Amino acid sequence: MKNIIKSTMLLVCSVLFLASCSDDNASNPTLQTPNTFKLNTPSYSNQLIDLATSTGIDFTWSQPAYGFPAAAEYQLEFSLENKWTTSTDQALADQTGATIPDYTIIDDVFTTCKGQVSTTKLARGLQIIAKWASDAVPNVQKVYVRCTSNYVGKKIASNVVEMTLSPYYVELKDAEPQIWYLVGACIGDGKWNNSDAGVGISMIPMFTIPGKTYDKVTGGGEIQYTGYFPDNAEFKIIETVGDWNYGMCGDGKDTGGTTYRAGKDSPDLGNIKLAKGGYYNILVNTTKHECTITPVPITPTVFTTITMPGSYQGWDASKNELTAISSVEGVENHDWTATATFDADAPSDGGLKFAIGNWDKSWGAEDFPRGTGVIGGKDIPFKAGTYKVFFNDILAAYQFIAQ
Repeated sequence: MKNIIKSTMLLVCSVLFLASCSDDNASNPTLQTPNTFKLNTPSYSNQLIDLATSTGIDFTWSQPAYGFPAAAEYQLEFSLENKWTTSTDQALADQTGATIPDYTIIDDVFTTCKGQVSTTKLARGLQIIAKWASDAVPNVQKVYVRCTSNYVGKKIASNVVEMTLSPYYVELKDAEPQIWYLVGACIGDGKWNNSDAGVGISMIPMFTIPGKTYDKVTGGGEIQYTGYFPDNAEFKIIETVGDWNYGMCGDGKDTGGTTYRAGKDSPDLGNIKLAKGGYYNILVNTTKHECTITPVPITPTVFTTITMPGSYQGWDASKNELTAISSVEGVENHDWTATATFDADAPSDGGLKFAIGNWDKSWGAEDFPRGTGVIGGKDIPFKAGTYKVFFNDILAAYQFIAQ
């Protein structure tokens, strides 16, 4: 009888063990390796889409059959001939100009199965492929689009959808570096005014970095900012002025971490928070959407005056004062702004510099409209026009934004 009971118990345990293994296999699915997936045909695909009067084109797709909800990254690609041999990125990387592209990749990366393509970016990409003359852009152009999925380093492409667009001429030149802006309770006047009117008052720009290169098409690359942040600082980093949906927000853990918000469907995990006051360097890679914030052990001079003397005003270091941007109590100011108009380009023996209200200290460089000055450096060769000027006296970084 005891042997029968033991045998029965052993049988029950074996069944339970096998069931447990089955459950484990069900909860740990095997990664499948699909070769393609479905890009949905938009309802408007039979309509003529005018790129000049549209701002964006919406697309949706199905996730590839990976066997489970995989965190894939998606991009949209466009071709004029349904050929996918050489991208515009590959062609632009060839400094000789010998590489001819047959499709363009829109640089936006999506993490859900839908996305909107900027018509401005699309028009530029098509222009790089077609090289239309300004008076020879077709009124109607057939265009092919596909979506690609990248997961664990493997890229696969969807089916191709045909569309009809009305393109427009784009003057091809290297894109300006992307400049993102800080806004928050400790930035500028602290009023969180994310608008064109808030630039230079509630918003402070980041700056390009000496020696870094920036994408010729998108302007993407590394930018930085260094400044003083008080205890319990809270702020965000805005990708496009006026739009809260794109840029760096907090990580939801109040630890000083950051998360990239990629649109209105992407969660806002709150403000970036720095518990301990001090000087910090913020580095953002606008292409990879990565951000690092590092404390820096510096004790910079807090200037009361910054001026912009130059050949345009007789090199008087006491005139053309810039305005301090930071006005929140307890926040040191190291950022300055002004609006400047130059009636003509700087002469070959002229230019401008940034100074401290006299010639005891000044910064200059050979670059315009942005750069990083050095003490006693060369004159900045300004160009005719009206500009919003920004200067950070820790980095000695400056930029002139045409108005």
